[in-house]
Amino acid sequence: MNKVILMGRLTRDPEVRYTQTNNTLVASFSLAVNRRFVRQGEERQADFINIVAWSKLGEFCSKYFKKGQQVGVIGRIQTRTWDDDQGTKHYVTEVVAEEAYFADSKREGEAGSNANFENTFGDTAPGNMGSDFEVSSSDDLPF
Repeated sequence: MNKVILMGRLTRDPEVRYTQTNNTLVASFSLAVNRRFVRQGEERQADFINIVAWSKLGEFCSKYFKKGQQVGVIGRIQTRTWDDDQGTKHYVTEVVAEEAYFADSKREGEAGSNANFENTFGDTAPGNMGSDFEVSSSDDLPF
């Protein structure tokens, strides 16, 4: 299985290109993803991971993602190689995005308390389940 889930900050605005063969949009950007642990006496380290988003997702990323913004990306790792004009072989490992989400907390002036969540997932925020779901006693629970 090849599945990657990342959350980090964009190091630059997404860069948009179009393929030569069929004019498909591709957006490229880099995420700074903090490492989980910090050694005592050192600053937090980050990995800089290249992301590629194709077609509609690439269009979404190029339109709404900006440098410094925190985002979540779900995708797969891909490696590729090519030879340049001088015959030098180049190797690249990148994440091909399959899903992308806003992950910043609410900024001042935004309407609603779940603005980023609702922009991404609609109005299905936890706690907004409605009155159809109710547990009357713990005896009804299967665990």
